[in-house]
Amino acid sequence: MHGMKVLGIAGSLRRDSFNRKALHIAKQLAAATAAEVEEADLKELALPVYDGDIEAEGMPQQVVRFKAMVEGADVLLIASPEYNHSIPGGLKNAIDWLSRGRNSLDGKVAAIFGASSGPYGTARGQIQLRYVLGVLNVLVIPQPMVYIRNGAEAFNPDGSFQNPQTTEMLKRLVDRALAVSAQLRSGDSVG
Repeated sequence: MHGMKVLGIAGSLRRDSFNRKALHIAKQLAAATAAEVEEADLKELALPVYDGDIEAEGMPQQVVRFKAMVEGADVLLIASPEYNHSIPGGLKNAIDWLSRGRNSLDGKVAAIFGASSGPYGTARGQIQLRYVLGVLNVLVIPQPMVYIRNGAEAFNPDGSFQNPQTTEMLKRLVDRALAVSAQLRSGDSVG
């Protein structure tokens, strides 16, 4: 969607993670709609662990930069693994920083999805991520829920999904997030 700004965030810090691969596909799908797409790399940002004492001294530069990236986006694409049935610590820490001062997530539209090596994908972790984002007034697109299971077998050597239905489901999620954001920007009711 022309003029739409999309920010991708991978909840995994590992360079060759399944979620970075899934995020790459989602970013391509968004870019194919003429959206402007960028990525906030949590590993490169190297956000400190949230600490009120650090915040009291002034927001660290990397936090200021990250908050500006999120505030400038219309849609967030969040690819998150599931660690111990929950949100990875690095992603939760990033969300905590975004909520400080002015809530940088307020009113954002988010498409969340994720991949894991297990048979349930990221179903349990996404429940918690949806809850946390909802508390911060993020409109999380409810359907389709994209849980990519058995991550080691989910991708082709070129990084695409083995199963074309996974690509189609992720495309529907990305398209829905862009459409909802466009409706909100235009003042139309979302339905």
